[in-house]
Amino acid sequence: MLKKEKARSEKEVTLFNNHSVRRVWNNAEEKWYFSVVDVVAVLSQSSISKRYWSDLKGKLKMEGSQVYEKIVRLKFLAKDKKYYLSDAADVETILRLIQSIPSPKAEPFKSWLAKVGQERIQEIKNPELGLSRARNDWLRCFIFSLTFFHLGFVRLRA
Repeated sequence: MLKKEKARSEKEVTLFNNHSVRRVWNNAEEKWYFSVVDVVAVLSQSSISKRYWSDLKGKLKMEGSQVYEKIVRLKFLAKDKKYYLSDAADVETILRLIQSIPSPKAEPFKSWLAKVGQERIQEIKNPELGLSRARNDWLRCFIFSLTFFHLGFVRLRA
């Protein structure tokens, strides 16, 4: 049973400037893995972030970049509420990947990654902080959903 507990991971979505970034906490390695497609979407502001990542991945592979070699495939929750394999990377690899994407959001994103790591350390020390953060995230998403639904409903009626 102890082995299963170590292999278990937490899956969640976090926000960076109102953009969702899917992440998985790996208990065995004690580090976060982030969805590369989500990170690329935030930094590139491309309408087709999967295509942008596909092109960038090909370029990195041709250059023999170590970043490409450290990308792993993990299951992330999709919009249809099912889990699908997607490219993922730890914080170190994401920081290297950021250097390949010209973006004015690169520095704020690096700071955000550091904050996410610090929050996790604090939550391990005090689990009540994790519950409080989860409750606040849920409330924020709930209020956003209500606002979005209300605005959509008003427009439909008008």
